[in-house]
Amino acid sequence: MKTSHYAPILFAMASLTLVNAAFADEYTKEGYALGTPDDSIVMNGFNGCWKTGAWTSDMAIAACDPSLVKVAAVEKPMAPVAPPPMKAETVVITLESDTLFEFDKSVISAQGKQHLDGQVIAKMNEYPQIEMVRITGHADRIGDEAYNQKLSLRRANAVKDYLVEQGIVSSRTETVGRGESDPTVACSDTTVKNSSEKMSLIECLKPNRRVAVEIKTLTLAQE
Repeated sequence: MKTSHYAPILFAMASLTLVNAAFADEYTKEGYALGTPDDSIVMNGFNGCWKTGAWTSDMAIAACDPSLVKVAAVEKPMAPVAPPPMKAETVVITLESDTLFEFDKSVISAQGKQHLDGQVIAKMNEYPQIEMVRITGHADRIGDEAYNQKLSLRRANAVKDYLVEQGIVSSRTETVGRGESDPTVACSDTTVKNSSEKMSLIECLKPNRRVAVEIKTLTLAQE
């Protein structure tokens, strides 16, 4: 009987398979049998990786079972979305101090709060993005100049405090006191000799006693 010349090859393959099987129980990692001394994956006689009995398809690696490995989807970076074009806008609301305060006082009256709610707060609610609110107090020229300066600033601060109570961010609100330095009307007082004439002068200077609220906002630009 002639011995096939394939016999040595088959014997070598069988031996390798037995050796690999021996290693399979002792050296396993992630479902593949590992050899020594470098823990390389043991190859079977068909140029494939030797798997252990615990192997599942979830343990597949690209070097051994590329068809079973899920290719991670590469997410394409989203193109940056350009913000909508914005434009700066400034709204100035001027209220006579006499509608907010009693004469020579810096405490906002109940009626004054209603004016602020209806004219200032309502206007602010129309703008979702307020950058800055500047409140400037003005006084008339009756009395001491330094006193009028302080009075105008106290009134501006009183308005600021009220707006902050309504939710306006304090850090975006600033106050200025201009005193009697920026009048809008000029009234003659050369004939003021009695209380009646003084009351007439106070009424004449009424427009000079005011608080200006300057609202700086960002709005969508019209294309």
